[in-house]
Amino acid sequence: MKRQHIPCRLLPLSWSLVSLGLLGGVATAQAQDATTATEMLVQSGRLAQKQFDAPASLRVIDGEAIRNAGAQVNLSEALAQTPGVVALNRNNYAQDVQISIRGFGSRAAFGLRGIRLITDGIPATTPDGQGQASTVSLTSAERIEVLTGPLAQLYGNSAGGVIQTFTREAGAQPQIDASTTFGSYGLRRHDVQFSGRTGNVGIVADYSVFDIEGYRQNSAAQRKQFNGVLTTHLQEDTQLKLVANLFDMPEAQDPLGLTAAQLQADPRQAGTNALAQRTRKAVKQDQLGVVLDHRFNSDLHMQWRAYTGSRENLQYQASGTWVGLQRDFQGAGAQLKGKVRDFPNGALDWVVGADLDRSSERRQGGAAVDGEKSGDLTRNELNQAANTDVYGQANWRWTDAQGRNPYTFTAGLRRSQVKLENADDLPLVDGNGTGSVRYSATNPVLGITWHALDTLNVYANWGKGFETPTLAEASYTLDNNSIKGLFNTGLLASRSQHTEAGVKWTPSPATRIDAALFRITTENEIVTLRSALGKTAFKNAAKTLREGAELSWQNEWASQWRSQLSLALLQAQYDEDFTSGSTPIAAGKRMPGIPEKQLYASLQWAQQGFASKANPRPVGWSASTDWVARSAFWANDLNDADARVAGGGQLNLRVRHRSAWGAVRAEVWAGVDNLMDKSTVGSVIVNQASKQYFEPGLPRNWMTGIKVSVPL
Repeated sequence: MKRQHIPCRLLPLSWSLVSLGLLGGVATAQAQDATTATEMLVQSGRLAQKQFDAPASLRVIDGEAIRNAGAQVNLSEALAQTPGVVALNRNNYAQDVQISIRGFGSRAAFGLRGIRLITDGIPATTPDGQGQASTVSLTSAERIEVLTGPLAQLYGNSAGGVIQTFTREAGAQPQIDASTTFGSYGLRRHDVQFSGRTGNVGIVADYSVFDIEGYRQNSAAQRKQFNGVLTTHLQEDTQLKLVANLFDMPEAQDPLGLTAAQLQADPRQAGTNALAQRTRKAVKQDQLGVVLDHRFNSDLHMQWRAYTGSRENLQYQASGTWVGLQRDFQGAGAQLKGKVRDFPNGALDWVVGADLDRSSERRQGGAAVDGEKSGDLTRNELNQAANTDVYGQANWRWTDAQGRNPYTFTAGLRRSQVKLENADDLPLVDGNGTGSVRYSATNPVLGITWHALDTLNVYANWGKGFETPTLAEASYTLDNNSIKGLFNTGLLASRSQHTEAGVKWTPSPATRIDAALFRITTENEIVTLRSALGKTAFKNAAKTLREGAELSWQNEWASQWRSQLSLALLQAQYDEDFTSGSTPIAAGKRMPGIPEKQLYASLQWAQQGFASKANPRPVGWSASTDWVARSAFWANDLNDADARVAGGGQLNLRVRHRSAWGAVRAEVWAGVDNLMDKSTVGSVIVNQASKQYFEPGLPRNWMTGIKVSVPL
């Protein structure tokens, strides 16, 4: 039965909070130069624009914020400050962090789903929508861009949001940076980075090692990672960029989730059978990419990209089984950007492009005894995914008779075709899993920005998107009440419709306010059908609804003080009845893994002022305090009592000292997370079959580190 729609109760509250933010902005004294945020070029859909003019919810996290967020190990550290993003740290390196954007990606039991991840222009998400955040090198990152809303749909399949990371540029002076970090529960991270430029060639090469003993039983992990970017100008208007990323995690123990009773009794314990089966994962991934940019003239620019890589994954599960995969992936893309300066009534920026991506993985499995392989293969398949996409976007900057630019109109279109297929080499073991399925979608995007004032932009957008099942989600089918390894060709892609309206305002050079309202309707949402013994079959639910509001307020009170506030309100629910297995899920039930309210508040102080163009490398003391809070949410579709995560928040502190001896610079820092020692749940395993939903958060924990930069 369809639920009668009730207008979202969050919206009146959200506008009240926006109003408070605006009043606070009006009361702020004009004390500083114009913020660089209004000038920074970002990827607004497939076109670069100033962040302030971009007709979308688009946040930038700079390198300083990344370094101040933590040990630079998990992408979730820095993303906590971004409204609309729920970044949950599992404290389980075998399964990666859990990241969702406006509710997309919340069902992921491992890695990223429903969001696109791009590093230095190279996709880090496979054609079926599966991504891995652990391969991002935070120690060499210059900035992170997070795009949400309709314009994200121009990135294709599973683009509920787009996260792009960018490695820093090499400076003119060769330099070595060395850092080391220590923390609670045996955390150690050591990093060395070389950067420099000679002639027309620049290079940044970063190597880091990380290991941790872990807060819980069976949660130790080790990682080694190299990230290198080489840029060279082949000629004045042609630049070549080579990107290499090597990731090696020889072992990450998997402590599994806990039931509510286990969590209450001892959050440090490992989940059922984790110790007996020695649950763990080993991963190795190598990737090489090339990006070639050529400028024909000031109004026409071409970019080509190509990449290739491999990934090896071996996992031992609590069910007494093992799963291994060997994946090869590659892709290519091209886009042509141009500008028409004498377009009627203004100027037109445009881009057209195409993406072709492929992945092929040999997936095997079998029995395990005491955490080691035993017996013959019970699974031997070749999984393949491919996409062929074309897209275009145009921004028309309309000019009136007085020569003013009061409006910018945006239009975009992406045609996507995705193919998933499986060849089963052991059809007699668990049924013949051979099969293939094709998905296609044509997703339009429309938007308008009203440039009301030089300091005020108002925008509205609308667009369509889609999300296919991942290969892992299509691997099993419920057959005669039993989960079998039959390729699920009946699983449909979910289709979504996004509407967004927002405001960007700089009432003074020291204040920046962004606010947005959005509504997302989805048909055929992919949900859990049944899960047992490490296998999960999925199905499509009829409809879902996401309504919410986001507010970001940044303010510099004086040269030494600044603050930041991010608030997200999101009501995500099933909009029609459906069944999960034989369990009825009523319309109005909240979608799991998604808190309705999330708050980030930060107060920062710097003895000699903050980094700026006039003062790019301030020395002296600095400190910050952050408060991160979330409301209660659920770990399963039924929203029952033993799947509820209580709301709460935690306070984090950082203190840092920067000094210089001639050209040599050093900084020492220390931090405490969860200062008040609150009991928290770090993340949840959505719809886990044995009700082991909960992955505990860390109690009070500390970190300290030192970094030395030496010019050569």
